[in-house]
Amino acid sequence: MAADIDIEGPPPAAGHPLDAPANLLAAAGTAWIFIIMCLVVADVIGRDFLNRPITGVSEFSARSVASIVFLQLAAAVCSGRMTRSDFLLNLIGKRSPVAVVALDVFNALIGAALFAALAVIGWPEFRQSLASSEFYGVQGVYSVPAWPFRGLIVFGSVAAAFCYLLTIPGILRRRGQLASAEDPLAGGLEGRP
Repeated sequence: MAADIDIEGPPPAAGHPLDAPANLLAAAGTAWIFIIMCLVVADVIGRDFLNRPITGVSEFSARSVASIVFLQLAAAVCSGRMTRSDFLLNLIGKRSPVAVVALDVFNALIGAALFAALAVIGWPEFRQSLASSEFYGVQGVYSVPAWPFRGLIVFGSVAAAFCYLLTIPGILRRRGQLASAEDPLAGGLEGRP
């Protein structure tokens, strides 16, 4: 009799080698959100009550969203919290847990390839932005350099790609656990504490 196996995403973050740096990036993104929130509140108060809005808050906030998302992607990958549909995987897992492991490895490879492609596509734009001193806003009123935002997107993409690649050993270790759980001589999951 095959044991019921809980089909979840890649292994949790505890065993991921990039867990600490990914969480540091996510914390930086969270702090950035807090700063933007404070700026928006100060801008609203200044605009509505003091008739003195803070120039550039909306532009800075709009440019920050993508950077924050890419800062937090690596932590989501490391902890197995990237969006996925488990319905089909649960159905497949009841018949063949090894097939689910294969699909998880395939998912990690595709994720790594997509984020690597984003980094490759974003790199020339980052370099051009840095070389040309591109900025957002209105010169003389409010301007912020574009290269940090573009750089964070490239850096976040590279970090997410590496995190995806480094989840594969954990997925394959899970395969070994599934194989021993299916072995009637190994006692399956029922014999484990």
